[in-house]
Amino acid sequence: MIASRKSLINQSAYVSIIGNIFLFVIKYWGGIVSGSIAILADAWHTLSDTLSSVVVLIGSKISVRPADKEHPFGHGRAELIAAILIGMMLVGVSVEFFTKAYNNFINHQSVIYTWQAIFVVSLSIISKELMAQYAFRISHKTDSKSVRADAWHHRSDALSSVIILAGIFIGKYFWWIDSLLTVLVALLILYSAYDIIRDASSRLMGNPPSQKVIDQVMEIGKTVSNKELNIHHVHMHEYGTHREMTLHINLPNNWTLERGHDIANELENRIREEMDIETTVHIEPLNKNKDTQKKTPS
Repeated sequence: MIASRKSLINQSAYVSIIGNIFLFVIKYWGGIVSGSIAILADAWHTLSDTLSSVVVLIGSKISVRPADKEHPFGHGRAELIAAILIGMMLVGVSVEFFTKAYNNFINHQSVIYTWQAIFVVSLSIISKELMAQYAFRISHKTDSKSVRADAWHHRSDALSSVIILAGIFIGKYFWWIDSLLTVLVALLILYSAYDIIRDASSRLMGNPPSQKVIDQVMEIGKTVSNKELNIHHVHMHEYGTHREMTLHINLPNNWTLERGHDIANELENRIREEMDIETTVHIEPLNKNKDTQKKTPS
C-alpha cells in the first residue's frame, strides 16, 4: 500500500519535471522568434515549477522512512512540510504577477504577439492543464497534499498563459486589459496558496477526528462487547499515512483486569484491521465519573 502510494507520487513528480522542461524549451523558442519578453518570462516561470516537483520527490522519499529514535512515529509529516513550501512558492509567483501588472500599467505597456506566440501559448495552456488534471487525479488516489499543491502550481502556469493569450485578442483594443487580467489571476493564485498552506499547517498542528471516523469507531465498539463501552475522549494524531488514535472506554467495576485488557486489545486490533489506525485504549471504571458517560465523543 505504502510502496504503491510512493510510486504514484514519484510518477507524478517525474511527469511534472519532464513536462516542464519540454515546455520551457518550447516557450523560450517562442519568446526568441517572436521577440516577446512576456513569453520569455513565462518560460522561466515554467522552469521554476520543476523545483516544486523536486520538493514533492524529496517529501515523498522522506515521508516513507521508518520510525527511528528521533521520530518515533515516522516521517510522514515531511509531506505536509513539502506542501507548505510549494504554497510559499505560489505566494512568490502571485507577488511576481502583481509587480508585473503594476509596472505594465504605470508604463502604459501593451502586449503584441506573433503567430508563433499564439501557437506556443496555446500549447502551454493545454499541456499545463493536462498536467494539473493528472496531478489532481494522483493526489485524490494518494491523498497527497504535496501533489495537490503541485497540481495547483501547474494550473497557475496555465492561467498565466491564458493572460497572455487574452492579451493577443483583446490587448489591441484595451491597452490595460493585460494588467487587469494579471491582477485577477494573481489573486486566484494567492488564494490557492493560502488554501494549501492553511490545510497543510492545520494537519501539521493536529486536527480533531472527523465525525465519520468517530462513528466508525463507535460501530466497531458495539461489535467488540455486549456492554456499552461509552467510547469518549477520541483523539487522532496523523503522520502522513500513519495514524495514531487514543480513546477512553468505561467497563464494569467487577470485571477482572484480564477481562478488561482483552476487551481493550480486541478493540485496538479491530480498529487497526478495519481503519488502519494504531490505537491506544484507556480503561475507566463504569461509575468513576458519571458525567463522562453522558459526554459525546470529542
